[in-house]
Amino acid sequence: MFNVPSFEVIRTTILRDYQSLDSRADVSVDSDHYARASALAAVAEGVYAHQKWLVKQFFPDTADTAFLEKHAALRGIRRKSATLASGVGSATITGQAGAVIASGVQIKTADNRFYVVTEQATVNAQGVAKASVQALAVGSESNIFSAVKATFMSPPAGCQSELLLTNVVGGTDQETDASLLARLLEKIRRPAAGGNRYDYKNWALDVDGVDAAYVYPLRRGLGTVDIAITSDNNVPSDETVARVQAYIDTVRPVTAKESLVVKPNVTRVNFTIEVSLSGITLAEAQSSIYAALVAFFNGLNPGDSLVVSQCEAVVSDLVGVVDRRFITPKANLKADVVNKIEWFRLGNVQVRLMGA
Repeated sequence: MFNVPSFEVIRTTILRDYQSLDSRADVSVDSDHYARASALAAVAEGVYAHQKWLVKQFFPDTADTAFLEKHAALRGIRRKSATLASGVGSATITGQAGAVIASGVQIKTADNRFYVVTEQATVNAQGVAKASVQALAVGSESNIFSAVKATFMSPPAGCQSELLLTNVVGGTDQETDASLLARLLEKIRRPAAGGNRYDYKNWALDVDGVDAAYVYPLRRGLGTVDIAITSDNNVPSDETVARVQAYIDTVRPVTAKESLVVKPNVTRVNFTIEVSLSGITLAEAQSSIYAALVAFFNGLNPGDSLVVSQCEAVVSDLVGVVDRRFITPKANLKADVVNKIEWFRLGNVQVRLMGA
């Protein structure tokens, strides 16, 4: 590849040419030739830099954002937009039996995240109502995976102002350049092939809110294709599943018997670990072990088996952990992809000292 010469190299070349034409030419720092050579070198350096920038835009993997989007657009690929988190029955509300929570009522969490009730709900005889909600702001920050306390902005009559939100999922950020480039390169390397497994994966990835897709051909018999999708490395919302299903139904081969878009079935794996420590406290060990296992489980895809020895190695590599013994789980776990698309995710992690 051509190396762009520096300003000093360009100026030295021009001065050498002056002397080649006239051996008596004065090329000292204070000379007219030196001043003119400096001006020409500055212009030439700018031209070279622009040419180098242009060459970068010719190729998707080196192109700037605007030109990457142009490369993608030529192949019918667009940057995916951010999506809203939502959850069916994700708000647990207490109040008087028969009290109505109208659609449109807004909810606020303590960390200033806002949600809205999407379907009318009624408090049952036990004094509890389950309401479906949707985030008011797009992005992954609106996802809620474990129970969070929240309050009504304006409590409905007969309902307590405080409530619990949980399992509000499907919120994703705008697609990054790296993700857009990966989809573009995948389409270049594997162009449409009449509905093979890679086509189904790419179709699913074209839809807003999908960050990964896993295809299982013939899982339910001849002519069937199942596609498990994830959002922000977690379970997608029902809206995202419906969008993907609708899109794939419009692009899949007409000869395909049935394609089904599904959520992975999450199985939480709890850990009980005994450790021997040096130089760190049990609380510090608990924190570092949990963080390390979170990172490990984030690398597991739906359908992947859980190998306990790999988890043991993750814990053993931590600073301050001299020895470890896994009480649970003891054996490897094989994901069920026949009756469901099982996805192992981290549950509770209990760490205690050996011999305690």
